[in-house]
Amino acid sequence: MIDVRVTNEALNVQSCADLAMTAASGGVDMFIGTVRSETKGKRVVQLEFEAYKGMAENEMKKIAEYAMQKWTLNKVLIHHRIGVLQIKEIPVIIAVAAAHRAEAFDACRYIIDTLKQTVPIWKKEIFEDGEVWVAAHP
Repeated sequence: MIDVRVTNEALNVQSCADLAMTAASGGVDMFIGTVRSETKGKRVVQLEFEAYKGMAENEMKKIAEYAMQKWTLNKVLIHHRIGVLQIKEIPVIIAVAAAHRAEAFDACRYIIDTLKQTVPIWKKEIFEDGEVWVAAHP
């Protein structure tokens, strides 16, 4: 099963973990992205995320479908928040449930790396002295 979502609502780690768990899964691997307070020596005040929601969700679904084909997975959850986020808030949660941990770990890493490269979600870093739109992978 695949669960993808782009939302303005706060993401909840426990809710995502609960949604990802299945009776057939020996483990759930999760990536929880958080807003950090510093980038390249500059103090970050907040981040702003924008997305082409429909296209972003379609691309996230394609990533999840590929992961389900490549690894033996029971469930893939990809939730991404948009809007203005403060330090320590969560912009992205990825949860991968599988019978065995190695597949869950490998798939989770693939999903976050591919999401950052291909999904139309953009990030603006807001500093004390200005702001800049940044690429996911500089």
